[in-house]
Amino acid sequence: WHAIGGLQVNKAKYVAKVATAVHALDRVELADELDRRRADLPPLDCYLEINLACEASKSGVTPEGLPALLAHVRSCPHLRAVGLMALPPLAEDPEASRPWFRQLRALAARHGLAGLSMGTTSDFEVAVEEGATVVRVGTALFGARPPRS
Repeated sequence: WHAIGGLQVNKAKYVAKVATAVHALDRVELADELDRRRADLPPLDCYLEINLACEASKSGVTPEGLPALLAHVRSCPHLRAVGLMALPPLAEDPEASRPWFRQLRALAARHGLAGLSMGTTSDFEVAVEEGATVVRVGTALFGARPPRS
């Protein structure tokens, strides 16, 4: 089971018990809580969320903030940093995501990470072409989310 999406620190206890991977590790406090809650289980695979476009509406560390977060996660005995995750800015044309996916791939390579959690229902083909190892296609499987009220 992979936990996908933002995760509040107070919900980490639930994810730590059942997930084999988390795709949105974006801060030290969350890493510490997952690590603490994972003590009696195999290490949790973690994809660190990167906010490539520095969008205020999205979570994730900036590329410049990655080294500190990665070093912290690597110091946690019950977590395993396996890759990076990003959501590029929304665009109608899937090709608009390609430069962001390339940037994430290069960033992962610079830090010795093989996993790339990138691509959604709307752009996963481009993501795979750019090296995605995991795609998130929930809309294709479950349909669009209802509007928030």
